Amino acid sequence: MNLLEALFLGVVQGLTEFLPISSSAHLRIVGALLPSGEDPGAAFTAITQIGTEAAVVVFFWRDIVRIIGRWFRSLSGGVPRDDPDARMGWLIILGSIPIVALGLALQDRIETTLRSLWIVAIMLIGFGLLLGIADHIGAKRRRLDQLTYPHGIAYGIAQALALVPGVSRSGGTITMGLFLGYERAAAARYAFLLAIPAVFGSGFYQLVKHGGDADQYFSLWETFAATGIAFVVALGVIAFFMNWISKRSFLPFVIYRVLLGGVLIALLSTGLLAPS
Repeated sequence: MNLLEALFLGVVQGLTEFLPISSSAHLRIVGALLPSGEDPGAAFTAITQIGTEAAVVVFFWRDIVRIIGRWFRSLSGGVPRDDPDARMGWLIILGSIPIVALGLALQDRIETTLRSLWIVAIMLIGFGLLLGIADHIGAKRRRLDQLTYPHGIAYGIAQALALVPGVSRSGGTITMGLFLGYERAAAARYAFLLAIPAVFGSGFYQLVKHGGDADQYFSLWETFAATGIAFVVALGVIAFFMNWISKRSFLPFVIYRVLLGGVLIALLSTGLLAPS
């Protein structure tokens, strides 16, 4: 693999991270279709997600600063502990526990077995259908300030499922939010905020773990270049997505996931793509 392929994958990462279609699945599939035909790897995926998550920090900067500030003030009694922003700080912390625990426990499988394209295809279709069902039957009445601690943990468990390529971090958490009755925008907003600790933690862990190279395919500088491209593209995608879900359903994303999963199964069944 080379710099051009790394940059192309960075664009793919930025385009797909916040849409409920699984960025890790797209990196896995696109990597197999590029001239080198290689899986870019879990480490490359995690590190480039630092770029897309930095876009979340920029987009929600005022919210993040307010949440952090009021959470710290609640520790000293400066604001009530039931203050909405202070509660959101606790909800993000509690919701991050499942993905940290499962990420450490399943690290080897995440980097090997779970990256099989058969698994990716099944997850794309299965969780795409779940998103469609949740969007159809969800009450969509609860606002973000009505988020409870049990619901925050449920969101966290859904986010942890995204360790499997094809599930989608945003898709899994948004699906859970819709099943719990939250508005589309509220479900997406918490999903994006909840991802910040997990993505930065995973990305910097992989960066330290692999030292000079993101993995055996890309150099560290190629990975940094891809991360920068992912950041720029993701900023535009977040603005588009938040505007989209305030007016429209998730049906186009459901259809896309099912079609992509079906095409992937066809390619694997005919031997045009190798599963691993």
